Amino acid sequence: MKRRVGLICILLTVMLGLDTGAISWIQDIAEIIHLMDDEDTKENLRSQNVSQEQYEAFCEYEKDGNYSRYEYLCGYLFTGEESQKSLEQYLKQVKRYEKENFSCMVAYEKAIWSDLKYFPVPASRGDERTVSFENSWMSERTFGGKRGHEGTDLMASLNQRGHYPVISISDGVVEKIGWLSQGGYRIGVRAPNGAYFYYAHLYDYADGMEEGVEVKAGELLGFMGDSGYGEEGTVGKFDVHLHVGIYLNDENGEEFSINPYWIMKYLEDKRLTSQYE
Repeated sequence: MKRRVGLICILLTVMLGLDTGAISWIQDIAEIIHLMDDEDTKENLRSQNVSQEQYEAFCEYEKDGNYSRYEYLCGYLFTGEESQKSLEQYLKQVKRYEKENFSCMVAYEKAIWSDLKYFPVPASRGDERTVSFENSWMSERTFGGKRGHEGTDLMASLNQRGHYPVISISDGVVEKIGWLSQGGYRIGVRAPNGAYFYYAHLYDYADGMEEGVEVKAGELLGFMGDSGYGEEGTVGKFDVHLHVGIYLNDENGEEFSINPYWIMKYLEDKRLTSQYE
């Protein structure tokens, strides 16, 4: 791919008589085409390496700029640029020369971010029981075969199953519920804009939870546990925690995972409060 772009640049440069402005323009277009064609583009999308402060800045850009927060976010993920001016220069060109591919990426970003409402574990009213988490995206796991960790683990400060409530991050519909050998008792909610939020290793479910049920953001889904890594009912293979996963479907209907860590950081101060038992 790089060789093809380079040859195009050389050919067009010769045709335009080595005009400096033209050379710069060609190089910009070649870089845009390369960014949108490279495999790293999807990996940058999957990593979602954007802080709360950066995301909120893109929301501000949206107010007086010509682009949506999701377009600014894509521009940042693909170029590393943060200033509104630099991002808008990139967006103007990419929407002209790679509009279809870029629109697809923007739709993914909207699916990830637009339905977010609450952190999935409420704060405990009246005591200091908390959860902690780190960026363990694609860290090695071995149960069921060597694999990367496609999620974020919210670890309970009190290692007691059935104690911490788990609520829905977004509005949506329960798409999957039940036992998985890796995930234990899990529930998956499809949000309105297409993201699939996956909650695993539960102790049990809230009353009435079944496939097809509509849920609201903040609604109780179940309770944190340590289920999984074996036949149905297996517990105690690891400490109590909630595994959160985020999945999207690509243009071919194939599912791919998104790093939830930065989304959890964004939602960390958007916590409801609950009276724990």
